[in-house]
Amino acid sequence: MILEALNYAATWPLTSTAHRPLIRSSVNLWARANRCRAAWVEHERRTKAAILGAAKGCRQRRTVVVLGSGLLRDVPVIELSRLFDTVVLVDLVHLASVRSWLTVKRLKNVRLIERDLSGLDALLARQPLQPLAFLRQVPYLDLVVSANLLSQIGIGMSRRLEGHAEEEALIRQAIAAHVEGLAQVSAETCLVTDVSCTVIDRSGAAQETIDLMHGVDTGAARERWDWPVVPFGEESRDYQIVHHVIAH
Repeated sequence: MILEALNYAATWPLTSTAHRPLIRSSVNLWARANRCRAAWVEHERRTKAAILGAAKGCRQRRTVVVLGSGLLRDVPVIELSRLFDTVVLVDLVHLASVRSWLTVKRLKNVRLIERDLSGLDALLARQPLQPLAFLRQVPYLDLVVSANLLSQIGIGMSRRLEGHAEEEALIRQAIAAHVEGLAQVSAETCLVTDVSCTVIDRSGAAQETIDLMHGVDTGAARERWDWPVVPFGEESRDYQIVHHVIAH
């Protein structure tokens, strides 16, 4: 709890006023990732491998943008900083712990951008939904990575829209806009996302499965794997929650 409080306090002045309410959830994720390190390691390894595979397939390696960089546990940022001239990390919150780690590693070609990638504000204002339009302004862009972000867009919007008459439709639009935005980028792309999650009891029986993509087709997957986001004992001794991940 002390480390969490310190991380929160250190992140507060480094975060814009609009995004400060989200620091708590980022710190909570950081704490969970530390607790669930053993259960998450294979997912993190496979995510990094998918990203590096896409990076090594680029004809030029000038700028790479990582959408949803988060805690950097699943982003091979050191390798990307060696492969590319510039690495741009985009997320709602960049924790102080992440910033400190980057400083220690002396990754001088890494840039941080604080940005809401959901497009929810545009949707609510009935404005055109183009959450990834800013990528057109990135010079020498050769690779865009969406790293375990897409499902979080839906989850975050669901919290903000709880009880809204158009909640499901708006979430579907936002997820579809992200997928379409990646398809329109004039650079190589790599999408890694969890598309569904299943609650599994001790007997191995699936109790419930939820579509995290809300019916949106994310395209054909090159790879698939399971990620035990909530292993037995994290929330209950009686069940675990396994997310099903795709990469392409």
